[in-house]
Amino acid sequence: MKQEIKNHWQTWIFCVALGIVLIITYKAIDSIGTIAVFLKGLMSVLTPFLVGILISYLLYIPESKLEKMFKNSKSRIVRKNSRKLGILFTYIIAFLIVILLINVILPILVESIDELIGNVQIYYTKIIGYYNDLPNDSIFKTEQVYDTLKQLQNVDLKQYVSIDKITGYIKGAVGVARGIFDIFVAVIVSVYILSQRNEIFGFFQRFSKATFKEETYNYLGRIFKKANIIFFKFISSQFVDAIVIGILSTIALSIMKVKYAALLGFTIGLFNMIPYFGAIIAIAFAALITFLTGGFSKAIVMLIVIIILQQIDANVINPKIIGESLKISPLLVIIAVTVGGAYFGIVGMFLAVPITGVLKIMVNDYIDNRLN
Repeated sequence: MKQEIKNHWQTWIFCVALGIVLIITYKAIDSIGTIAVFLKGLMSVLTPFLVGILISYLLYIPESKLEKMFKNSKSRIVRKNSRKLGILFTYIIAFLIVILLINVILPILVESIDELIGNVQIYYTKIIGYYNDLPNDSIFKTEQVYDTLKQLQNVDLKQYVSIDKITGYIKGAVGVARGIFDIFVAVIVSVYILSQRNEIFGFFQRFSKATFKEETYNYLGRIFKKANIIFFKFISSQFVDAIVIGILSTIALSIMKVKYAALLGFTIGLFNMIPYFGAIIAIAFAALITFLTGGFSKAIVMLIVIIILQQIDANVINPKIIGESLKISPLLVIIAVTVGGAYFGIVGMFLAVPITGVLKIMVNDYIDNRLN
């Protein structure tokens, strides 16, 4: 009898709980518009803080390098204030880069893009001429290639890329931080994170320790620490490396008198942030533009110079910036970038490597625990 009553109460409690869940689900679906408006407003408020976190990630490696340099100073005052000085000089350099970008580089890029788009028809005519000059038995002289070229002729790039469009894109990007106050808050948040990062991490460690069991706490702490190192190293180092390789490529192309040197150098630096595929796409684009504007010989020389720069970057510059390798095999990187790009576009290609690095750590930990 008691067992029947117990089963009856369990069934009744289950039905009540199920009813509550269904009511909450219905209300959530019925109020999806209100929830969306709330989330949009919440994101609007949090945007400066999220931008501040991103800035701190981007500036962490240069700041830590400068801080280390100041710690090795002979001056006791400098050593004592090494972090403050590291942050100060990092933001001064970042501010100067932004000013240089807005006042010098950006106008050159916009002008180059506008000129390039304006000459597209001339370059298209050149390509058709090269195609017609190919021997009839050439592997490139096929109906598929001809149809592709014809389709390209009908593409009006000016509807996607023009001075007005570029200005609109820039305004849209700047619109992420909607005013001086938001930018100010973002910078302050980033400065606070960089200066107080030990205290912030310490707080989350104590909170986690008070919340989880010791075994879970140790596991989460180990994963978080390694994941944080991976994301810090990858995001900030790729950003700094893109600036370095972009500047070097622009200088090299300018010395070679390649047309649109600044635009091509910027493209190479930007796409260099995407492992493997980015460099290939950027170099192919630069080679095509150089071939159309300067001829075959200049394109070959440009390819040789940029490939040498890429090798120097891969073997000297990037290791110096990133330090210890993320220890991810090239095959795994290629698979991750391909899958990330297929499902999440450019952002997916960029974040695929650090996310894969974290997943690899978790899988290895799982295998080690099962085997031990």
